[in-house]
Amino acid sequence: MLNAFLQAFRTPDLRRKLLFTLGLIAIFRLGAFVPAAGVSYHNVQQCIGVGNQGDLMGMINLFSGGALLQLSVFALGVMPYITASIITQLMRVVIPRFEELHKEGSAGQAKLTQYTRYLTVGLAVLQSAVVVTVANNGLFPGCTLPVIPDTSPISLLVTVISLTAGTVLIMWLGELITERGVGNGMSLLIFTSIAASFPSAMMTVARGDGGTGRFLLILGLLLVITFVIVYVEQSQRRIPVQYAKRMVGRRMYGGSSTYIPLKINMANVIPVIFASSILLLPTMISQFGDATDGWVQWIQINFSPQSWGYMVLMALLILFFAFFYTSITFNPDEIADNMKRAGGFIPGIRAGRPTAEYLRYVTTRITTVGAIYLTIVALIPTIALAAMNVTQLPFGGTSIIIVVGVGLQTVKEINSQLQQHHYEGFLR
Repeated sequence: MLNAFLQAFRTPDLRRKLLFTLGLIAIFRLGAFVPAAGVSYHNVQQCIGVGNQGDLMGMINLFSGGALLQLSVFALGVMPYITASIITQLMRVVIPRFEELHKEGSAGQAKLTQYTRYLTVGLAVLQSAVVVTVANNGLFPGCTLPVIPDTSPISLLVTVISLTAGTVLIMWLGELITERGVGNGMSLLIFTSIAASFPSAMMTVARGDGGTGRFLLILGLLLVITFVIVYVEQSQRRIPVQYAKRMVGRRMYGGSSTYIPLKINMANVIPVIFASSILLLPTMISQFGDATDGWVQWIQINFSPQSWGYMVLMALLILFFAFFYTSITFNPDEIADNMKRAGGFIPGIRAGRPTAEYLRYVTTRITTVGAIYLTIVALIPTIALAAMNVTQLPFGGTSIIIVVGVGLQTVKEINSQLQQHHYEGFLR
């Protein structure tokens, strides 16, 4: 891997893309420490670390790279864009027009991207209003200092606009990385946000009551989980495909053999994000009630990540969304039709409907294994850390899946571009 990076920096075109990507990531991290308009930076620094921010704010703060608790212009991070992308993809099942746009190629994808941008702005306005509303009351429990001293409507409106503008800027940075840099821009920004919290979190564990022994135990657990994630994410079920020979004019086409690579975890980390987002909704609603109310206390007890009821619901939702998301992203009927038009077939399986049924059967078996894997990886760290009485580690299996998955995908893209440069130089 190190050799690949060294070769990448020796290649002028790839070096320019890498430096461009690193520069935008640096801007993204710098924005996490620039306070939003109307926010008292001094009071925010005094309130950080006072009390417990809760599961909802802790998750948003993790995906924003710590910007939420800084109340910076990038406080919302990539969460509005992620939510908008998920909603747009789900709309393909509900609204036929969205499915038609998806099948239209680059023009349809551009239209869907435009809808995602509009929805991102709308969600950013809504989430900014929520953050501004709870800033002085629920964001820093136990802190009496006002983080937004001026609570006049005009001042709060300016703060909401600045937070929304920061979200739009993040979306623009992500798209620039995708177009002119290396890798998927939004994925790299999520990777940067989560990775930025790892050193401080591990230092917190090392300085805790367990000392060096517990720190090494947690580090070993993270390494084992990373190994499992790398192994499963790299695993494929390759379905062989043979293409029949055919004459077109005076030339013979076809006769080649290839395969359809099916990942064990076709849904990636989306089911975990869906499940955790749904289970955080009751916690978000409870923040608008009084802490002494019975229903608020019931939600805080039963929807805590350490409770068994929460873990059971989390597992069931992950299993459901793994099958649901795979069904809307992988269409066996469409693949079977495309193979039939191109003269391809799976050895031993008739073209057309039998091929679609076979692909659906294989996909169901693979998705079952992938869903169980996601459930285990998402819950085992939480159970293990709770058993070790570690409550200050702000990341779990979901964060590790994202970091490892994005890292693998980025390295693959760098390698593919290196190979492309090598082939071009060889042909010249």
